[in-house]
Amino acid sequence: MQWLFLVLAGLLEVCWAVGLKYSHGFTKLVPSMFTILGMIASFYFLSLALRHLPLGTAYAIWTGIGTVGTVILGIILFKESIDPIRLICIGFIIIGIVGLKIVSAH
Repeated sequence: MQWLFLVLAGLLEVCWAVGLKYSHGFTKLVPSMFTILGMIASFYFLSLALRHLPLGTAYAIWTGIGTVGTVILGIILFKESIDPIRLICIGFIIIGIVGLKIVSAH
C-alpha cells in the first residue's frame, strides 16, 4: 500500500506543479486553490508512504515522478522543447526511479 501512496503523491506533485503555471503566481483564484489542495494532498500521501519506506528512496521517487510527469505535461500543454538530449535525461530519471524501486527492501 505504501507504494500506491507514493505513486499517488508523485502524481499529485505533477498536478500542483502544473497548477503553479496556471495560477500565474497565485493571482488566479481557482488554479491557485487547486494548486494548494494538490500540494497538501501530495505531502499527505508522501507522509503515509514514509511510514514504511526509507526516506531517501521515497523522496527520490516522489520527486522523480513529479519531474518526469511535469516535463511530459510541459511538452503537451505548453509546447516545451522535445530535444532528444532532454528526453534522454528524462530517461535516466526513469531508470533511476525503477532502480530505486528494484533495490528497495520494501
